[in-house]
Amino acid sequence: MTTNENTHGHAPRIDLAEAMPSATYKAVIALDAAARKGVDPVIAELVKIRASQLNHCAFCLDMHIKEARKAGETEERVYLLNAWEEAASYYTEKEQAALALTEAVTVLTDGFVPDAVYARAAAHFDDEELAQLIALIATINVWNRFSVTTRKTPGAV
Repeated sequence: MTTNENTHGHAPRIDLAEAMPSATYKAVIALDAAARKGVDPVIAELVKIRASQLNHCAFCLDMHIKEARKAGETEERVYLLNAWEEAASYYTEKEQAALALTEAVTVLTDGFVPDAVYARAAAHFDDEELAQLIALIATINVWNRFSVTTRKTPGAV
């Protein structure tokens, strides 16, 4: 496998940063920066990693695991994140609420975010924090979809 191919043997596709009108790309970057404000950096990286796991986005997983490690996240918590409910004792109640909301918003299995999941998050985040968290979840999903669609190569950042 060359550095230009991902695990499926496909080369990267279009480079959105080059091909997309700069105002559009910059708007997503600005949304990402705005969404992170007021969100605990540890929770932000856990959310980004979990959404990226659900979306099978190797590029974003690689980037956000590295960012989490730089921020002091433990290897153990990163490894267990895919099974966070079974390893609940490794995560705070607030982190668990954020992860549950991340899964509900990312997957939308039932076509909506269940009231119980939303209420759980609302019990741990004030309105402003909750709004920021929802924006953060939406933004990582945008980045995941960009990266998966264009087959962005992990390790390229």
